[in-house]
Formats: sequence, structure tokens, C-alpha cells
Amino acid sequence: MADDDKDRLGEKLRRKEKAEEDRFFAERDQELLERLRRQKSAGQPEEPGASPRMRCPRCGAELVTVPHHGTTGAECPAGHGRWLDHADLEALAARERDSWLGRFFHRPRR
Repeated sequence: MADDDKDRLGEKLRRKEKAEEDRFFAERDQELLERLRRQKSAGQPEEPGASPRMRCPRCGAELVTVPHHGTTGAECPAGHGRWLDHADLEALAARERDSWLGRFFHRPRR
């Protein structure tokens, strides 16, 4: 077999391998996209423009909103923790300036 024939055969094999690789990754990407779409549609909020519910980082349960001394926080129903957003934390810290919480979190505005 001539060197030119070997080169053409090698090039055909490389193109075939590349095409199979491209097809494999395209199929895998499509499957991943479909899985993400299903997950997103399952967790999509009912109201348009509403944000999806937060989940507990430990157990994955949906957090519930709880009132706490004039602010609202999120709480794990299984008791794994409570979370406050920045504004609620600042409000509590400003009100409790003399406590350790206030000293730790309160920063007077300049």
C-alpha cells in the first residue's frame, strides 16, 4: 500500500472517530439538558415571577417562613437550622446592640 493510501485511510479513521465522539457528547448533553428541564419544571413556582422555595442544606426539606421578634426567617421543619436574610439580621442586630449578637453583627451606617 502506498504512503498516500495510508494517509487517506488514517484521515478517514480520524474523521470517523471524531464523528462518533461528537455524536456521543451531543447525546449525553441532550440527556443532561432534558434531566435539568425536568428538575426545573418539577420545582418551578406556581406564580409567575415568584422565586423558587429555599431548601435546607442538610436534609433538603423545603424551608418554612417563621416570624421572629418582628422579622421573618426561614426554618428547617426538621430542626436543622434557621436562616435570616441580610436585612433581617441587621434589624435584629441594631435592636440588640448591647448583646453579643448586636456587637457581632451590627455595623453603624456611615
